[in-house]
Amino acid sequence: MKSRITRFRPISMAHPQKGVRKLMDIILHVGSHRTSSTSFQHYLRCNRAALLADDTVVWDPQTLRKGMFSGLFAKPRMINGRELQRRAAGRVRMHAEQVRRAGAKRLIVSEENMIGAPRDCLQSQTLYPAIGERMARLSAAFDGQVSRVVMMIRAQDLWWSSVAAYGVGRGHALPDAARCAALSASPRCWRDVITDLACALPGAKIKVLPFEQFAGQADLVLSAATGDRAPHAHAKTWLNRSPDVPALRSKLADQGIDAAALPAHLQTDAGRWNPFTPAQAAALREAYADDMMWLTAGADGLATLTEDQTRAKAGVNLPAGAIAKGHSHDQQTDLRQQGRMA
Repeated sequence: MKSRITRFRPISMAHPQKGVRKLMDIILHVGSHRTSSTSFQHYLRCNRAALLADDTVVWDPQTLRKGMFSGLFAKPRMINGRELQRRAAGRVRMHAEQVRRAGAKRLIVSEENMIGAPRDCLQSQTLYPAIGERMARLSAAFDGQVSRVVMMIRAQDLWWSSVAAYGVGRGHALPDAARCAALSASPRCWRDVITDLACALPGAKIKVLPFEQFAGQADLVLSAATGDRAPHAHAKTWLNRSPDVPALRSKLADQGIDAAALPAHLQTDAGRWNPFTPAQAAALREAYADDMMWLTAGADGLATLTEDQTRAKAGVNLPAGAIAKGHSHDQQTDLRQQGRMA
């Protein structure tokens, strides 16, 4: 009986890609919630053809919420002798490998629920308490190959207000005074969230985008994520905004709740509802200012603050009419000017 001898062809150094696993950039867009993530995902879907032409594959909630992450973030448990968490990690790894073998040079995963749910934040009265554990599991599912993480943050007073308003609009209970006080006094800030994220993904570059600069500019968010130019089509769409005060009172009336139950400590010209007292809102804004100062100073090397460089800057010359204004002119300001300043 003749034995079969397997012959191996030598790998030519002129073509190092043969026999070597081709790397693929895995980019996570993790939200956070209430920072136009739905608009960004809509933009990605509308530009899917252009992205595919650039060898970029997108996993958004329409793909992921069909069971891709099912069991990954749950407590370890067995069903019919199968460990759900391990099976979920294997499922993610298998699908990512299929994308890589198809020739994609990057995979963008956009899903804000990866870092937790807003209701969990409200219940725990703190920002994303489980982000570290959740992202560590996700990193393991991707074999530690996540190259970049993009996170958008927002001033805490407006973030909590938007989360609360969105929840009330969907039938959840109004946050009472005790909960609002606890939220405003919580010591956990975006700095802590980003630090936990960096610990869970030590090999990934973390980019942090301020919502105040990038809201409604999905193309700039994509450019920050990939480092390349992004399509402009559908970039300005802004979806899933939180309901304003009139809309919230209407929803409460539909639920048989007196609209007077909706406190309005601060209502802006746009009708945004803020459940915090002025002192509580000020404390939250101060915490956000500290977060931004930390990011601007380098974030201890854990993350990079990405700012919108396309914003208009001051020109070389003053605008027309400004040169003639001085102390004497200011003293003669008319009542209409005073009204505008007020």
